Parts: sequence; C-alpha cells; structure tokens
Amino acid sequence: MRNARPLLAAAALAVLTTGAAYTFGPDAKPARPKATDRVASPADTAAAADPASAQCTTSAKFPKRQLRGVWIATVKNIDWPSRTGLTPARQQAEYVKILDNAVKLRLNAVFVQVRPASDALYKSDLEPWSQYLTGKAGKDPGWDPLPFLIAEAHRRGLEFHAWFNPYRASYDADLSGLPANHPARVHPEWIVKYEDRAYYNPGLPAVRDHVTKVVKDVVTRYDVDGVHFDDYFYPYPGNGATFADAATHAKYGKGATLADWRRANVNKLIAQVDKAVHEAKSHVKFGVSPFGIWRNKSDDPAGSATGGMSAYDAIYADARHWIRKGTVDYVMPQLYWPRGFKVADYDVLMPWWADLVKGSDVHLYIGQGLYRVGATDTPAWTKPGELPSHLTVNRKHEQVDGDVYFSAKQLGTDPLGAMGRIAKSHYSRPALLPLMKERGGRAPAKPADVRLQGTSLSWKSSEGARSYAVYRIASGKPGACATADARNLVAVVPAAGGERQTFAVPGDGTYLVTALDRLQNESDIASVTPA
Repeated sequence: MRNARPLLAAAALAVLTTGAAYTFGPDAKPARPKATDRVASPADTAAAADPASAQCTTSAKFPKRQLRGVWIATVKNIDWPSRTGLTPARQQAEYVKILDNAVKLRLNAVFVQVRPASDALYKSDLEPWSQYLTGKAGKDPGWDPLPFLIAEAHRRGLEFHAWFNPYRASYDADLSGLPANHPARVHPEWIVKYEDRAYYNPGLPAVRDHVTKVVKDVVTRYDVDGVHFDDYFYPYPGNGATFADAATHAKYGKGATLADWRRANVNKLIAQVDKAVHEAKSHVKFGVSPFGIWRNKSDDPAGSATGGMSAYDAIYADARHWIRKGTVDYVMPQLYWPRGFKVADYDVLMPWWADLVKGSDVHLYIGQGLYRVGATDTPAWTKPGELPSHLTVNRKHEQVDGDVYFSAKQLGTDPLGAMGRIAKSHYSRPALLPLMKERGGRAPAKPADVRLQGTSLSWKSSEGARSYAVYRIASGKPGACATADARNLVAVVPAAGGERQTFAVPGDGTYLVTALDRLQNESDIASVTPA
C-alpha cells in the first residue's frame, strides 16, 4: 500500500493477477438494522438539524457533511518526520507545515501513523520508541510527540485518527537489531518470518490480545478521535514463499480450511479492537482502509467486475464481513487506480463499494492515490483532471461520505495541480464531518449573544462546543434552507478558550452561527444582521 513500497497500480499487476480462487463460504446477514438516523446526504443533514428544512433542495456540489482527509505516513520517513534525528523543534515545524497545507485545501481530518511496525511514536510501556524518530529503535527522542500532534490538529479543526499497522513486527527478518524489550524478542513464538520481514502470527490469541492492548492504551491515554488500520493483514503474496503458520492452524483451526481460518483470525481481531475502542471511549471511531478489490466477479458473483488481486483470497481481509457484522464504523478502500483501468477500474470499484455499504450504518470514504498523479507508467495519471474526476463521479453515489489522500508529501508538491483543482471545484466551501449517530454526542446549546461589530463576529462560548459553523447570507433574509448544504458555509471555527469566540467576517450580510460538539452534532441556529 503506502509504506516502504507503495502499491503502484501498474507495478502491482504481476501480483494482482496471481490471486487464487477459494471456495466462498456463507456469510451472515447484516447484524445491525438499517440506520434510519444516519445522515447520508445534505438533505438528510438539514432535516436532522431542522425538521422544517426536510424538503430543502440541496446541491451535490456543496455537501454540508463530507470527510476530507490525508494520510501522514511515518514509516521509512515517507511524510513525517522527513528524516531521522531531527530536533523536536524541527519535527514540530514540519508537522505544522503539513497541517497548514491540509487546512489551505479545506481538509478536515488527518490519519497519522503512530505504530508502523510494533513500535511507537508516543511514550509507551508496551512497545519501544520508533526508529523513524531518532534513527535507532528504542531510543527516547526526548519528548512525547503524540500530545503535540493531536493538539495541533485540533487547533486547526482537523479530526485526528491514530493509524496502526496490526501485524507487522519488523521490516527486517533479523530481529537482533531490535531492543531487548521489543515484543518480537520477548515472544519469539509470536513471529513468522516471511520474505525479508517479520510478522506477528494472526492465528495466535496472544497476538490479538497484544494488538488490542496497544490500541486501547492509546485510546485511553490520548485524545484521539479515531483508530485506523491500513490494508496490511496477512502479508501480500511474495515470490512464492509460504507463510509458516501450519502448526498454529493445526492447533486452532478446528477443522476449518487454512483460508477460512486465516480470515476468521482477522475478523476476530477487528471485532476485538472495535469492542475495546468503544468500551474505552464511545466517541472514538474505528475503521479500516482495505485493499480496493474485495473479490473478483470471476471468483464470486458478489465480487466486482475486476481482474486484480483479491483481498479476501490473498491477504485474508474480508471487508464485507466487517460491514455486515458492524465491527467497523467506516471502510476506506484504497482505490488507487484510474478510471478506465481494465484490471481495476475506478468507475467499477467505487460504485461496487457504495452498493456494499448501502443499508448499513458503516460510512464509506474513498482512499485516493494522490501519490500516483503524474506517474508516467499509466497514461491516465499524466492528466491533471484524472483525480478530480473521481470526486465528480462520487457525487452520483450518496453512500460516498468523503475521500482521503495518500499522502501528505504530495499536499505540498501538488503534482499536476490536481489538489488545487479539487480545492477549487470540490472543496470551495468548508464541510462538517459526517455524523456517526452510534458514536453518540449531543449538540451543544446554540451560541448566545451573537454580535457583529464592523468585521468582527463574536458570540458567547457554548458549553461542550469543540467548534462552530459560521454561515453567511450575502443578501436577503435567511430562509429555512439557509444551512441545508454548504453553499452559505464560510468557516468551521475551532473553539478557543475564554468566554467569547471571535471570527473575522469576509463581507456584509446576515451571519448564522451554530455550535458543534466533537462529533459535530450541530446546535440550533443563532443569527445576527448588521445594524
């Protein structure tokens, strides 16, 4: 995917076409009822906030609620920090620059890799410090980065998702270079060496318990908004090597085929982490960014009309199962291929995923391959309009709740100006985050004592407000549909300390202000018109 060797669409074809077909086992029907209270479209958002606006006509060009995120990869120093051994001040400056680039593009979420390979970019008693901070695994960098990373994201109105890789133990099969207290050295029985790397054995209950403990520790001690897993489960197929878990299968398989047992192991971990996260803090979201092809139609009638590697068969990741069982809050399939790409066509895969989540309360965000823009090995990626066109076709499917870009480095370089185009044509207005009713929360009281003095808009702070939405009606009286979509939304203002909040208005007109909790449940409207 997006770590030491990003999954290039063209380069991966040799792997993509090797996935063997396995017997498809029966899957359970959706365990959760259809969520009638989920906000799935701008019109529904308006109705939830104000029943009188239920009949509002909204524009897909100005979605009120849409997740807009970016992955910030730390493994191999892909995005942050740019290299090992930087001073804390330099690391902080680099990170702030990434966040500022995100804000300029009107993004509203970051997915920061805090555990690349059974290591920690935060102070942990369970796993050693990451080598990507200092250059040496286990070496204390002299500060705990995670509180800073979270606080700076929140200060800019960005939701913070802590990104973990569940099973990777080391990028080197030789474990002698790891600290003595590294779990892979303390528990060598957990390790399976495959190709040139070391993995934790997903079939061992002790491994699942350890991964869950690591995740729960972060959720408990830090103010994260979400927990995120990437697409690395069982390792991607290599050069014919065997993943040596036969003895574990014999012990724990209980008669299941190897493939079904492996999938069940992953499913157990997903369910276990989902439960632990929500027991620790019910508002924290949990989701996965699976490989973009679940199964091919040639192997399974329920699959997509594609011809690439099957996550279900090759790395034993069954995203459909997680959706049906409700053990994730969202899925973010990595659709790193262009439109018209025969083996894995974006125009085929995006609607397939949209249909998969239909009728569930699982949100769908699309993982977009920003790193591929400008690549000359695939003609479509040499066109500056390719990536923006993905968002255009997304508008036809209300199940698509947003997009996340890999990766942060390209936010700054903006290859072919693609992100600039997206900001202009798709993100011309800010957006609130999609609501997840199951994660709870409650709208704060509406802002009180709203004042407009010259170019300064101010209001009393609302208890429990994490941010405030500011709408502007340039002329005329605000109607019942003024806040139904984002066409009048001028800012989502992060809450500052003190008794009053302030905002510099961009022009004359009537201003509407609402208060938002951390999950962006929205209050009633307070308004003010210049005298």
